[in-house]
Parts: sequence; structure tokens; C-alpha cells
Amino acid sequence: MKWYQLANTKIMEQLNTTKTGLTSEERTHRLETSGYNRMKEGKQLKGWQKVLKHFTDLLMVVLLAAAILKFVTGEYVEGTIIFLVVIVNGFVGYWQERKAEESLNGLKQMMGQEAVILIEGNRQTVSTEELVQGDIVVLSAGDVVPADIRLIEVHDLLIEESILTGESEAAEKTVECLLDELPAGDQKNMAFSGTHVQAGTAIGIVVEVGDNTEIGKINQALQSVQSQTTPLVKKLQNLNQQIFRGIMGLIVFLVFFTTLHYGMEWQLMFSAMIALIVAMIPEGLPAVLTMILSIGVKEMSEENAIIKSMPSVETLGSMTVICSDKTGTLTKNEMTVVNVATTQAERLVEIMNNCQELKQTDNQEATMLTGNPTELALLHYVEEHAPMLRLKSVESKIPFSSSYKYMATLHLEDNQAVIFVKGAPEVLLAKSNLSQEERGQWQKQATQFAQQGQRVLGFAFKEVATDLELSHEALTNLTFAGLTGIIDPPKESAIQAVKECQQAGIVVKMITGDHKETAKAIGKQIGLTNTEIVLEGRDIDQLSEEELTSQVKQVDVFARTTPEHKLRLVSALQANGEIVGMTGDGVNDAPALKKADIGIAMGIKGSEVSKQAADMVLADDNFHTIAKAVKEGRKIFDNLKKTINFFLPTSLAQGLVVVFALLMNRPLPLSPIQILWVNMVTTITLSYALGFEKAGKDTMNRPPRATNEGILSKYSIFRIGYVSLLIIIPAYFLAIQFEGQALQQTILLQNIVLAQGLYMINCRELTSPSINKGLFENRPLFFSLAVLAILQFTVLFLPTMQQWIGTTSLTMTQQLLIFANAALLFAIVEIEKVVTTAIQRKRKRAVSIKAS
Repeated sequence: MKWYQLANTKIMEQLNTTKTGLTSEERTHRLETSGYNRMKEGKQLKGWQKVLKHFTDLLMVVLLAAAILKFVTGEYVEGTIIFLVVIVNGFVGYWQERKAEESLNGLKQMMGQEAVILIEGNRQTVSTEELVQGDIVVLSAGDVVPADIRLIEVHDLLIEESILTGESEAAEKTVECLLDELPAGDQKNMAFSGTHVQAGTAIGIVVEVGDNTEIGKINQALQSVQSQTTPLVKKLQNLNQQIFRGIMGLIVFLVFFTTLHYGMEWQLMFSAMIALIVAMIPEGLPAVLTMILSIGVKEMSEENAIIKSMPSVETLGSMTVICSDKTGTLTKNEMTVVNVATTQAERLVEIMNNCQELKQTDNQEATMLTGNPTELALLHYVEEHAPMLRLKSVESKIPFSSSYKYMATLHLEDNQAVIFVKGAPEVLLAKSNLSQEERGQWQKQATQFAQQGQRVLGFAFKEVATDLELSHEALTNLTFAGLTGIIDPPKESAIQAVKECQQAGIVVKMITGDHKETAKAIGKQIGLTNTEIVLEGRDIDQLSEEELTSQVKQVDVFARTTPEHKLRLVSALQANGEIVGMTGDGVNDAPALKKADIGIAMGIKGSEVSKQAADMVLADDNFHTIAKAVKEGRKIFDNLKKTINFFLPTSLAQGLVVVFALLMNRPLPLSPIQILWVNMVTTITLSYALGFEKAGKDTMNRPPRATNEGILSKYSIFRIGYVSLLIIIPAYFLAIQFEGQALQQTILLQNIVLAQGLYMINCRELTSPSINKGLFENRPLFFSLAVLAILQFTVLFLPTMQQWIGTTSLTMTQQLLIFANAALLFAIVEIEKVVTTAIQRKRKRAVSIKAS
């Protein structure tokens, strides 16, 4: 229902109420019929469901099945170890990645707790939840509006609506009918649930409660929006599926081959298949990725970026578009005088200082005051340009009203009095003693300020006799003092951040509830690319989804938008294949924050709802922090790729050992416990170090990754393949040169571990030489190698560990032969990287020549 378009009498008739309010009986009846003034809660996951979902990863399910099968066959030690691996991974994921779904609670907090209403003409205070349609509510300064209210009586009412509209300046309210199709921000005869009464008083009719209020509609949108799966999670899921399909295909082949060729017993085959699963599944990988993401979360928190969901760290690095709210995000959320035109500079600051209602004494500083943002801006200007100026006593006052669009005050001055007036330039110019030509020049100046998105105020004065009574009729023949242009200016850090994001190939778009000209001016100042065309909310309403998906590519500034518009814009960008980041601080931003691939809320001035709906919170409300976070996200993805490229050759190498043993009808060269030792203990120790590698020099000078780019490139698959062969073939042939199963397994185990240690250094740089200055800056790398050496020492020399793992001691000669194998692997990989880099450069040069 478009209540703002209806007359008060029509609304009262439709809601069957009167100016004196409803009767107690009628209120009780409506409350029983329509329900309470509160929003419905969405279905929440139970605690056990939140835990269980972290055990549903495909590869973890396979390992869990392997553990159960081990228990069934009586191999309890190995089954227990595999089971513990799954449990540890699941709970690490739960504790590290749990994200509170508290958006509804935050929305509830936006509503007031009590309201003053009329019941049969008597004022009574009732719980906000007990309000019903037709109640007559009394509003005063400081109140939180308890429901959506159609105003029927206002007295200098100003309501701060930034949580809904994004506008920093309080809206002045009226009671007149509005016939046009208007967004919430332009419905001047409405007061919306959750907004704050800044000044004045009012009486109004409750027209909507609960989910039907504007804030309730946001809640419904928030409940309906599905949280986005991050690009990293999607890529890891694809990787898991590829590994699973590869393992299952290999198992099917081996079952048929060994059964038909060797007639292998099912119990032996059964044990071998479990060993193959344990060998080829990189069960330590989730834990290592969690550790690396945790490092990123910690480093980002030190840069004032609080990450609520760890995979979101990587999403930042893959962002292609950032949609930013204007107020408080790109701008200071603080109205500021940015332009002044005057012929009476001294009088101008006197009018600013005295024709206002906030500052009462000279010792009050503007920073200590709250209230009308425009008056605060003027007082800040006075403090900066005339700090010694003193207040004049106010003899009488005409408060500002939208009906006459000015404010006037009368002051004694020496042997006379002076009237100070501020207001709309066109009104004050019409009352001034200027010639027609002079008025035209001032009006031209005012238009220039307005075209820059500034709110323009005029200032005038009149010297009068001390016995004059201040009245509207006395405000003639005024001396015009000048104009000011006031705007919420952009942050310098935001301008720099936009530039950095654009250099990194990220498009920045501004989506605001503010007016078109203001949005356009701010867009130009912060350096957005496409600012000539500005789409307003009403323009978006006229576009189909297909048309909007096309338009959103060419437009960077969107004005007078509602929560529904922001949601549509994010969806349209995602339909174009973009990875979308959305910043905001108001309740109106919450649905879009949740819909975006990465929602970014403001920590200081942001509402609780926006913080809870977001994936990241900026503790300093600084857009520049996003640029730092993007760099961190890209670094983390690079380190994740290095880690995965390090992990998989070992898993594949161990799997190849099992496959080779089955094909050759030989005993398994490594037991499942020994395989788990390599996968969980040594690999985690080494992989963790790669998370501390610093960002490359080109991190913020390259475009975002293609959205369809997988974690494993063709080159990565080639690297994994040949490295796995280099790890296992020399090691296997060295091991079989010696007698005894324990000795062979120990040589093979030590060979794999040492090869991993050196190959980890290879993986510091995927295609560049790994021995460089950065190697010595990564202290955790050397620490991890030292820890690995200690752990391997226990396996080789402590009797208890030897018995548990199934190893034995090695001679110095055997150790040197193992080291030679590992060194050979390291040298071959470094040579291959040099060759690959040369080939890639040659190809790029050929493509460049062909293109030119």
C-alpha cells in the first residue's frame, strides 16, 4: 500500500481509526488477529547440524568410510588414526569458519522498545511489539520510530534515515500528500520503523507493522538471500571431485586387473585399496589450507580488516568489481563547507555562528555537539576561520520550516539590533535589496555549487532598531552576505584506494541513496571511470533483468537506490560473471552485502545488521583498507596454489607406490600408518611455512584471476606428474637394493620426507628461481625444516616411535644416498622452471608480434 499517496482522512477511514486513537478493546482484538509488531525469524541450523556439515567434504567422507572398514576388519590402530584425522579436520573447520547468523537479532535492535500512543485520547506508553495498524503514535526528539507511520501532524520534525536511505542529512518531514511514485527516501510524510527522530515532534498513524514495514521488507530480503559459495570453496570442491574420480577409477581398474591377472584374495585386495585411498587423499590439505587462511585473517586484522569467514580472505583477491555505498564509506559522513562566495566575509561567519540552534555557549566546541548536520558544518567552518568569534545573545527567533525555507534570529548589537537570516538562496535573494542583475549573478553562482552536488545555503542580514519585533514581515530589504556549498566530501584515502583498485583491474562502482547530482559529483572526485551517465532507482525499475545486466557494465554511479535496487545490481553484476564485493554501513545495505561474493561492512559507523550480514568488517571505516585486503587476498591465493602444488606430488607419489606394488604383485612398500605419517605430520609441518611467503611485486599490478581459472593449471598438472615420479622412482629402486621390509620402508619413508623438504623450497616460486632474497626473509620456513628434522629423528632413532611407525635406523651411507636423490629432484625442478619461463616468454612475444 502506498500510504504516502493517501490523504489522512482516507487512511483513518481505511484503518477504521480516529485522531484520538483506538479503544483498548479494539487494540486487543487487532493484536490477536494480526499478531505482534515483530519480524519472523528464518529457520536456523541447529548446533549439531553446524558441526556435521564440516564432515561432509567428499574426500573426508571417503576417509571416514576407510576408517570404518578398518574397524570392521579388526585393524583398530590404523582405523583409529584415520578416524582421528577426519575428526581433527572437521572440528578445525567448524571452529575456524563458523559464521554467526545474527542478522535478524540486529534488525530487532533497530526498533525501539516502547512507544507513546493515544488510546481514546489519553497518552499511554506501550511495548513496541504491541503496536497495531491504526494506532496513533506520538513522536519526540530522541525516539526510535517504532513502526511505519503516516504523519498527520509535524512540528519542525527531522528524522535521521541513513540506515534506510544512506543519506547523511536528516530528512525534514511534512504531512502533505505525495502523488508521484517515490522511493522511501522521498516519502516526506512517512516515518519509518528503526529511524531516529533528531528534532521536533509529530503525531502519526501506524500503517504497517512487523514484516510489512520497510525494515521488515529488508529482513525478508535478507532471509531469502542465499549466502554465496566463495570461489575458493568452489575450486576446492572441484579439485576434490577430480581426486575422487581419479581414485575411484584407479580402484576399479586395479580390482579387475589384480583379480583377473593374479587372482588376489579379497582380504588382501581390500587392505590394498584402503592403503591406496589413504595414500592418494591429501587428508592434511584441509588443515594446512585452514592454517594459511588463519594467517591471512590474523594479518588482515592487524590492518583493521576483520574477516568473519576464512574463505572470504581468498575471495577478496579474486574480486573483479567493488560496489560501494557513498555515505560513510567513500565519504566522511560529515557535512562540510567546501565552497564560499561572499562580499561580506565578516558578517557571513557571524550569521553562521549565531543563526543556529545547536551552540548555546562559547565554550562549546562543534565536535562536542550533535544535531543538524548542516548547522554542525557551519559551526566547524566558524571555528576554523574565526576561532575568536563570540556568540551574540538571541532576543527572538524564527525557527526553520520547509514552508518558508529560512531561519532568522534577532540580536542586540551596540546601539541597534541586527537580524541574521539563513535559508534557501532563491528565497533570501527575493527578499534582498539587490538589483535584478545582481540577483542573477548570485543565482548563477548558486547553480554552479548545486551542479557540483552541494547543498547551497544563502545568508543575509538587516540592521534594525532595538525595539523591532522579529516577524516574517520584517524580513525585507535584506543585505545579502553570500553563499555556501555544503557536501559530505570524499575521504582522501578513498580516492587513493579507488586508484589502487583500478590499477589492480578492479572496477569500482558507487551505489547510493543520495541525490543524482551529489552522487555524480562525488563519483568524479573519487576518480570513478564512467560518471557521465547516472542511473537512478526509478531508471532501474524500468529495466528488465537482461537490460540491467547490460547497462550495469557501462555505468559506475547509481543514485536514489533502495535495498531492492542494490540487490538487483549485485545480481546483475554476478550474472555477468563478476566476483562482486559490496560495501555498506546501513540496514538498507544488508541484503546486498549478503548476496555479494564478499560483503564488507563499516565497523565504526555501520549498523549491527550490516556487520552481521557481511563477510568482512572494516574496523577503521576506511575504504583504503579494502585495497590492502585485496593485496592480502591475492597473496594468500598465490600461497595456497604453492601449497597445493607442493602437496599433491607427494600424495600421487605414494599412490603410485601402491599401484606399482599391486601391478607387480609385490607387498605394499609403505603401511597405512607410514603413509599417514608422511601426509599428516611432515606435510603439515612443511606446508605451513609457505603461508608466510610475502606478496610478489606485481600483486597489485595484474588483473584479477579469471573466474573460470582452476587451482590447477595445465602446467601445474605437468609439474605434479613429473615431480611425483622423481620422488618415488629413485626412492623405490634405492630401497629394494637392501634386504628387510623394515629397512626398505624406512629408506622409502626417509626419501619421500627429504624430497618433500627440498621440493617445498622449490615451491616458494612456481616459475621463478626459489633461491632468492625472499628465502631468508621467511623465518618460519627454516623453523618448519628444523621441526621436521626433529620429528624424523624420533622416527629413525627412538625405539618407541620405530615400533609404532615400523621403521629402523639408517647408516650414514644410506642417508647420503637418500640426500643425493632429493638433491637431484631439487636441481631438475629448478632447471625446468628456467626452461618453462623461457618458453612462456617466447610464446608471449610471438602472440604480441602476431597481434601487431
